Amino acid sequence: MIDGPYFVLTVLGVLGTGLVAGVFCGFSTFVMRGLAALPPAQGVAAMNAINAAAVRPPFMVVFVGAAAVCAVIAVVTFVLWPDEGAVELIVGSVSYLFGSFALTRAANVPRNDELLGLAPGGAEAAAYWPTYVREWTMWNHVRTVASAVAAVAYVLALT
Repeated sequence: MIDGPYFVLTVLGVLGTGLVAGVFCGFSTFVMRGLAALPPAQGVAAMNAINAAAVRPPFMVVFVGAAAVCAVIAVVTFVLWPDEGAVELIVGSVSYLFGSFALTRAANVPRNDELLGLAPGGAEAAAYWPTYVREWTMWNHVRTVASAVAAVAYVLALT
C-alpha cells in the first residue's frame, strides 16, 4: 500500500482531480443548458463573464494545482515504480494532464477567446453562439470524464 508523503500526494490528486471533475460536470449538466436557453446576446455576455471569473485564484489554484500534483505523481511513480498502484497512478496522471488540463488549452480556451472577441449583441455572436455551446460542451464532457477517471484511478491506487 502507498504510504507516507506519497500517500498524501495521491490523496491530494484525488481531491484536486475530483473537484475539477465536479466543476466540469456542473457545466456539462446544467450551466451550459441554462446559458443555451438564453437569447444569444445574454448567453454570450454571461459566458464571457463566467470565463473571466474562472481564471481567478479560487478555481485556478485547484485546476493548475491538480495538474502540478498529477505531474509530480507521474514523475515520482516513474522513478520509484511502487509495487502496488503504479499503473493506476500513471493512468490518473495521464488522464488529467492530457484529457483535462491540455485539452482545456487546445479546445475550450480557443473557443472562449473567439467568443470574447465578438460583440454579445452582434450578428456574428448570435450566429456563433449555438456552435460554441455545442462544441464547448462536447469538449467539456471529455474533460469531465478525464478528470473523473483520474480521481478514480488515484483512489484505486490507494486501495
